[in-house]
Amino acid sequence: MPAVEAAHFLDLGPELPEKIKEIAYRQGEDPNKVCAYIQEFRDLIYEKGNCTPHRTDDEYLLKFLRARFFRVDNAYKLLCRYYNFRDQNPELHVNVRPMSLRPIGEDDIVSVAPYRDQHGRRLMLYKIGNWKPSKIPLDDLFRATLIILEIGSMEPQTQIVGGVGIFDLEGLTLNHCWHMSPSVAQKMISMMVTCLPLRTTAIHIVNQSWAFDAVFQVFKPFLNERMKEKIFIHGSDMSSLHKHISPAHLPERYGGKMSEYDYNTWLDSLKPNEKVLKELLQLGYNIPQEDLV
Repeated sequence: MPAVEAAHFLDLGPELPEKIKEIAYRQGEDPNKVCAYIQEFRDLIYEKGNCTPHRTDDEYLLKFLRARFFRVDNAYKLLCRYYNFRDQNPELHVNVRPMSLRPIGEDDIVSVAPYRDQHGRRLMLYKIGNWKPSKIPLDDLFRATLIILEIGSMEPQTQIVGGVGIFDLEGLTLNHCWHMSPSVAQKMISMMVTCLPLRTTAIHIVNQSWAFDAVFQVFKPFLNERMKEKIFIHGSDMSSLHKHISPAHLPERYGGKMSEYDYNTWLDSLKPNEKVLKELLQLGYNIPQEDLV
């Protein structure tokens, strides 16, 4: 039996567990002031006019405020970076069919755990060694990641506690390294750290080989000190990883007690969710009726 409950569903309801409410309050989310913060944020959007969001309702603006601990100026800067990123990378979302990304799941490259860690954070797992660049374009990995982050940012609990990335680099080769250019590194950091309304609270590197050093040198110029503090390199020492994520909330391959879950199972769970589908369509994704069968 798994150590914790595993179920592929999104927590989209506004009601939060008491523990998460306490964390939100410590982050600046005072229930008596939220409406005033949202209105101040909305007024700032109209006043400055530097970007035109596709939504300005309370629910939508709240996730940007949560991502920046209710500092309205910083939330506004994040909003502008988010829309600039979308404008500069239309190939990652405009007319993209989420269901066309199933090969990523079939090859077990990217996955989303159907459970949270002991701190309530979402877990994203990457097995880069399984990626065959000749078969799956690098942009498809970005597309899959962007969809995960967009949908994750819809969950109130995830807006508050964020997510964690585990990058398993077993099997990383020079062939993979050739694809890690500075522009690729910058795009990945933009997605996972600076431009999306969802905090990546930690990135854990496991099973890295000598090839990782070459890749990391490409990323370093784009990492400030705060970002570097969120990166933990464990090698094959899973006890080191367990200091951050309990084995009860990890797959067996990382010394945990959970089964493996693939990207496609998570993708299929989105089909009946009208709220998610509506948001993806508004963001420019292509979801034909035959993909929902």
